Amino acid sequence: MTDSNTKMVAPPEGVVGEGFFATKLNDVVGLARANSLWPLPFATSCCGIEFMATMASHYDLARFGSERVSFSPRQADMLMVMGTISKKMGPILRQVYEQMSEPRWVIAVGACASSGGIFDTYSVLQGIDKIIPVDVYVPGCPPRPEQIVEGVMKLQEIVKNESVRRRSSPEYQELLASYNIK
Repeated sequence: MTDSNTKMVAPPEGVVGEGFFATKLNDVVGLARANSLWPLPFATSCCGIEFMATMASHYDLARFGSERVSFSPRQADMLMVMGTISKKMGPILRQVYEQMSEPRWVIAVGACASSGGIFDTYSVLQGIDKIIPVDVYVPGCPPRPEQIVEGVMKLQEIVKNESVRRRSSPEYQELLASYNIK
């Protein structure tokens, strides 16, 4: 059904044909990045077991383009921190984050990575956002695989809508400077 007030606009000359469309570079790059996130699991406890279930065939994180799990920070762009992070482990986590190339994103999976969880002690880091910037928090102790999948989907939305130039913006440089990251 068409509205009588709606008029179809003819495409400009030379812009007609099968398989042709026009879009913005930001949209194409965002779509490509969002659907090819390579996770680096940094699992220390029970949340890591839930991540293993997320990668298995029943939940199949591969359908989001994340089937290639990387255990090298130089070949990953999505850091998934799962489990309790002690203060002694903090510098190692930070080093792993700094070794990742831009653009890079971080998901804090579970209560321990997000806020220290039930371990309110001197030796446990009360949230990884004290040492590295976090893009998505996945709540739970431990979170269900469905929650981890939803966290990845939320990150995909962030990546899809992020400007190609955001990483070189003064705001982003200021964020990294607040964490003493160059």
